[in-house]
Amino acid sequence: MDAGTYVEATVLGLVEGLTEFLPVSSTGHILLLGHFLGFESKGKTFEVLIQLGAILAILTVYAQRLIAIALALPTSPAARRFVFGVLLAFLPAVFAGVLLHDIIKNVFFESPRLICISLILGGIVLLVIDKKAPEPAYFDATTYPLKTYFIIGLFQCLAMIPGTSRSGSTIVGAMLMKADKRSAAEFSFFLAIPTMAGAFAYDLYKNRDILSFDDASLIVIGFIAAFITAIIVVRRLLDFVSRHGYGIFAWWRIAVGIAGLIGLSMGF
Repeated sequence: MDAGTYVEATVLGLVEGLTEFLPVSSTGHILLLGHFLGFESKGKTFEVLIQLGAILAILTVYAQRLIAIALALPTSPAARRFVFGVLLAFLPAVFAGVLLHDIIKNVFFESPRLICISLILGGIVLLVIDKKAPEPAYFDATTYPLKTYFIIGLFQCLAMIPGTSRSGSTIVGAMLMKADKRSAAEFSFFLAIPTMAGAFAYDLYKNRDILSFDDASLIVIGFIAAFITAIIVVRRLLDFVSRHGYGIFAWWRIAVGIAGLIGLSMGF
């Protein structure tokens, strides 16, 4: 295994951590970058396991709040209602993910052109919603109406198409339901915990017969890189979007999608 492979693993881990919680599609970036770098892992072991770094990052940053919510469950109706809201938002992805898993992995994930198109279209939608969203009525992610939680969960299902973005879909759904930009991003963090953990566990189960840990050192490198960069993003994103909105991410998506289509058309 040459040094170049370790560099590729580091780059992919950094990209996973940087993009997982941004509305730009981490899956789309990882798949496109892996395609152009020629990086492959048996059973997508590397791509699956480095997601643990991002999951651990969100748990680390939100540990205090999560513990406080858990401790309040026996006595606080508000805490129980919020947890129920997160589960309500999570349920649509459970059903869609199980029903469409094979199509997603064997068809959608194998189409770099589809990923590029999804990045571009999603960027256009994000750009429009960032400017034209309804006037916000909800500013606290823990007190949305239950109907809002469920509709956000329906929007999250759009992310089954790689390049669409899980966080982007949930943020757009939340803003259309009159959530402000900051709380929309924060709820996407909370919803990421069961969604990413569930997707990770299900991927491991589905690929249990073909998973290979031969490249354990690469996985460790990618995991650490993803963990560190994801922590930075989670700690900085809320303040950033409060001041600047999501326009920069929309334009980034469009630029990456166009660059990807150009690269594919040139035979890379």
